[in-house]
Amino acid sequence: MTNNKIGIIAGGGQFPLLFTKAAKNEGRQVVAVGHQGETGQELEGAVDSFCWVKLGQLGKIISFFKKNDVKETVFLGTITKVRIFKDVRPDLKGLTLWNKIDIKHDDAILKAIANALEDEGIKVLESTIYLRDLLFPKGILTRKRPNSKQIADIKFGWQVAKEIGRLDIGQCIVVRNRSVLAVEAIEGTDAAIRRGGSLGHKNAVVVKIKKPGQDFRFDLPAIGLETIKSMREVQAAVLAVEAGQSLLFDRREVIDQARKAGIVVVGISGSPDNLSLAP
Repeated sequence: MTNNKIGIIAGGGQFPLLFTKAAKNEGRQVVAVGHQGETGQELEGAVDSFCWVKLGQLGKIISFFKKNDVKETVFLGTITKVRIFKDVRPDLKGLTLWNKIDIKHDDAILKAIANALEDEGIKVLESTIYLRDLLFPKGILTRKRPNSKQIADIKFGWQVAKEIGRLDIGQCIVVRNRSVLAVEAIEGTDAAIRRGGSLGHKNAVVVKIKKPGQDFRFDLPAIGLETIKSMREVQAAVLAVEAGQSLLFDRREVIDQARKAGIVVVGISGSPDNLSLAP
């Protein structure tokens, strides 16, 4: 490999740090851009070269990568979506790109940024290139299994979630008795779980899926300890996640906390009419 550098465009959470460790194990030098107010400070000390940016400073990202001879990059971590209304500070390149995007949905924004990077000779890779083990497994992960009513809710929620995802609204839905309690929008998964779970008066079913046509390079649905915490607060009963298309962080701890809270965790796959829960 003539150029072993790889760039990271980092948001919040542990994904950027996990990727950095995995990339270095593969012999890559890591050049990272962190977003102020989102990315953890510890990333700066973990990578080979680092730069802080504000949301929208696309020109600064491209200049930093070119200065460091970065030809490949990945999008990693979370950006608080509501910040696009108050905290975006675009530079000239970022503002020009922003004005070209007709619909400010996640996929449209991220694809536009990826295209702009690739126009500059910086290829955007899949975020799981070195971390395939983080993909959500198929099957029931807890000892407790879903009952027949919960399986019916999973199937109903899956079908509705796919339609919501197709419209690029969100990746998560909360249901009970085949009624929609909450749909994730810009507020994020945890807020949707709390809102829907509070309406369901216990036993809500949370379904999280990859949007149809989702670009594997960014914005994969992710589950972690905060998800279980939010579900526990409203006494939600089941978490069903699209297997192989979603990320699972802190797997052992997530399953342990779910077990203690009596929450069923299951990885599902297939079509709305033919879902499979078996591993």
